Parts: sequence; C-alpha cells; structure tokens
Amino acid sequence: MRIVVTCGPSAEPVDQVRCLTNRSTGSLGLFLSSAFACAGHEVCCFRGSGATAQHKGSASFSIVPFTTTDDLARELEALAQEQSVDALFHAAALSDFRVGSIEDEAGRTVSAGKLASDAPYRLILVPAPKLLLRLRTLFPRAFLAGWKFEVEGDRTTAVVRGERQILAARSDLCVVNGPAYGKGFGLLPRGASFVPVADRESLAGLLLEQLGRWEKALRPPA
Repeated sequence: MRIVVTCGPSAEPVDQVRCLTNRSTGSLGLFLSSAFACAGHEVCCFRGSGATAQHKGSASFSIVPFTTTDDLARELEALAQEQSVDALFHAAALSDFRVGSIEDEAGRTVSAGKLASDAPYRLILVPAPKLLLRLRTLFPRAFLAGWKFEVEGDRTTAVVRGERQILAARSDLCVVNGPAYGKGFGLLPRGASFVPVADRESLAGLLLEQLGRWEKALRPPA
C-alpha cells in the first residue's frame, strides 16, 4: 500500500525571523513511518521543518519537509494529483492560529521584516483553516486517520472530541492522546469500540491491523 504520514510542527510567520509553532518533535510520525515501511508498505513522511526527531532506523521511506500549514497543503494537493494514496495518517501538530495583524501600543497596524525588540506589540491571532477537514476531498478513497491531542478535561471528554473529529473530517479513525487522555493512546475507529493502547509499538501494530481490515473490506469476493 502507498501510505502518507504527516508529523512534526508547522510554523506560521510573525515576521521574517519569528514564528508561531507547536511543541512537537515529530518522533511518533517517524516511528510509525518506519513501522509501516518495515511491514512492506511504500511510505512518504511529510515532516515539519521544526521537528527535532531524526529517522535513525534501517527502514527506507521518503521524508518531505514543510514549514507552514499552507506548505503542507500544497504538497498534499500536488501528491493527490500525481498518484493514488491508499492511507493517510495525519499526525502533524499544525498551528491552530496564524497572525492576522500586529499593532503597536497606539493601536496602529505594524508591518516590518523584523519587529523592533525594544517596543511592545499586540498580535491579533485568527483561526487557521483545518487541513484535516480538506483531506477527505483530496483523497476520497484513502484510509484516513487523524489525531486529537487534548490538554483540558479527562479521558472521556478527549474521546468524545475524537468522535466529533471523525464526523467532521469524514475520517476512518482517530488517535486520541495528550494530558487530558492520560498515558498511552486511544484508538477510535469509526463505527467500532474505543481501544486503549499502552505505547507506540502497540499503536503501530493496531494501525497496521486496521489497515489490513480496511483493505480486505475493499476487495471483491473471490
């Protein structure tokens, strides 16, 4: 199968030298890419340029860098036009916000290649478009998995938000994690029971099982 994995943080510019980003090493996405490649699949990993994790294993797969959410969107749009994709695991930690405008103390709009460091500024943040919500249109026949990293609430609320993501994104599966969820991961397949997962090794194995079931369901009867 041809599999795409996204991982690592995006970076949305404040000026030409500063940016908004998320705390993400990209390590899980690289680990899953390696596991999928070791299982015999063709893997392309889109990794945020701010990711600190490096691929050190023997598994062979391609790594394509991206910076902003728009960069990643363009890469995926081009990929969708060039070749078929069987599965997409969208684990990248994309920024939920981008800079709408910058104001000085007097409320005047400021535009500069590099903001002066001796003055205060007010950043107006606006919601960034959700790339996950576009992926089903780009890859209508692919197995699509999203991630839901939650900080506030508890495990129950994190799982409920994962269920909502599946409906909104028309995805096949959501992986839930973060402080609200607690240790490990939650595997939430569409139309099936929630499965707690202890570690990333177990997660990779279960994701491969899900892929196998999905592929089998698509095969015509013998």
